[in-house]
Amino acid sequence: MQRYNVFYQVHKGLRELLYTTGSLLQQTDFDNAEERESALQQVRLTADLFDKHAHTEDNFVLPDIASHDASVSDLFAAEHVQDHALGERLRALLAKLELSALDTDSLQTGCELRIAFTDFLVFNLNHMAKEEVELNRLLWQHYTDAQLHGLTQKILAHIAPADLQIFSSWMMRGLSNNEVIGWLKEIKNNAPEVAFTAMLNLAEKELPATRWHLVQDCITEGAMIA
Repeated sequence: MQRYNVFYQVHKGLRELLYTTGSLLQQTDFDNAEERESALQQVRLTADLFDKHAHTEDNFVLPDIASHDASVSDLFAAEHVQDHALGERLRALLAKLELSALDTDSLQTGCELRIAFTDFLVFNLNHMAKEEVELNRLLWQHYTDAQLHGLTQKILAHIAPADLQIFSSWMMRGLSNNEVIGWLKEIKNNAPEVAFTAMLNLAEKELPATRWHLVQDCITEGAMIA
């Protein structure tokens, strides 16, 4: 039986964020002020969301892990410290780029930013993969799926609405069509109608038209949504 994975959905969104940001950086001409500013905003968003995600895990997941294996909890807490340091390296380069007056400075610092972001991306991809193996091993050993669903709801209740909107946007982009459909059906069956409508609007905004129409048809069984 496939167990409930508390990390699966948010990690898919965060991986999509990493891939999108990495691609943007590869395509950015740092001597172009408009392109440079767009890249800086995207990198800043990425570093901030990963810090917030690590903070959530530190406060809601690792304490449960620590009660069963403190050494595993300590290992992942230490990796979160390392992740924050990589994010701070990105922020230092962002600040340097914002102060760059010469095109040559921007080009050189932009190259440094791409390299630093690659380190950030690789670290986080490996870190999230390890979490889904090592932390899930302990969670599945000591908690039922119902308890883990409860943990997810507890986490959601403590995330600021603005942050939840941003995380949800990236999850919507990162999930498969079937996963989006399942997510929306779960909200439709368990949340107030206003929450379901808001998520439909988010899906329409974030998904390409072909994906949105497929999702829409499956959710409404062919009925059009106003």
